[in-house]
Amino acid sequence: MLTVGMEDRFADQRVINRLLVESRVWAFVGLGDDPGRTAYGQARLLQGRGKRIIPVHPAARTVLGEPGYASLAEVPVKVDVVGVYRRSEFAGQAVDEAIAAGAGAVWLPLGVIDEAAGRRALDAGLDVVMDRCPGVEWALRRNV
Repeated sequence: MLTVGMEDRFADQRVINRLLVESRVWAFVGLGDDPGRTAYGQARLLQGRGKRIIPVHPAARTVLGEPGYASLAEVPVKVDVVGVYRRSEFAGQAVDEAIAAGAGAVWLPLGVIDEAAGRRALDAGLDVVMDRCPGVEWALRRNV
């Protein structure tokens, strides 16, 4: 879990609602073609809600009908949100790549926590959501 005081910073309901409602393009770092993986299910859910999903995985496979890219640097379009579906110890690198790529936000799902990376992203002007599930938050959306 996040440390006391950090949770509000990385789980602002207004930011969560805005990202779910207003974003159009989500890059999923760690998204492969295995339907049993969490990233696949979350990407499919958001795609079903009208979001364009972009798989980012070293294998660079097509997933859910969208071409994959080996890294965020290779993605040829502006990304609104980067979902980081990697273990916490690898999340910081993905967050740094999201900053370098000019993404608007990073979203680290349940159990993926890197407060230092979250602070770097905030300092760079990105919105940050951490330790939250997009699917759960979609179901719980408030004030939209």
